[in-house]
Amino acid sequence: MGVVNGNGTGHCPPDPVYALVAYINGELGDFLYSLRQEIVPTCRLRSHVSLLPPRKLAGAEEGAAEKIATVAEQHSAFEVRLGDICVFPVTNVIYLDLAAGREELLDMHASLNGDALAYAEPFAYHPHITLGQELTPEQFEAGLELCRKRWAEYTGPRSFPVETITFVKNSGNCGWSDLKDVAMSREPVPEPALH
Repeated sequence: MGVVNGNGTGHCPPDPVYALVAYINGELGDFLYSLRQEIVPTCRLRSHVSLLPPRKLAGAEEGAAEKIATVAEQHSAFEVRLGDICVFPVTNVIYLDLAAGREELLDMHASLNGDALAYAEPFAYHPHITLGQELTPEQFEAGLELCRKRWAEYTGPRSFPVETITFVKNSGNCGWSDLKDVAMSREPVPEPALH
């Protein structure tokens, strides 16, 4: 997603798509960005995990932003730890699976995927970090081998905090752009009192 925008040429279509991401910063984010560019040199997407995959909105942009803010207030910040290099069998997308943080992302996705953000996703939500997609068979084999090699050699951090989530929009040739950063709650949400 985000944020390094597209080339900005051409007319932006009237039906943009939106997503919600948590960016991966620092050494880990830089490593993942560089690895993705090795596999797909034209990719300019900042390293991220998607909480809501791309979708058209079911309501107004303002309503979607309000829903995101409400859900973020109800969830405390958490850590995501990365696991193994994997492949989605139907699409041959190469990705990093999650060793921790998966349940929190699933819970947030369930809370977010409604109202103005409601969308019938073509695949069940599976939190992950995409490294390569839409590859030719030759690119896929070379990319998978490269990912496994680079990840085995990498000695930096393998986890990142999800403290801020970012609402993003894609308008075709205009590329992805950040609409709003929303901070997660810093305190755990209290359990409801039993009566």
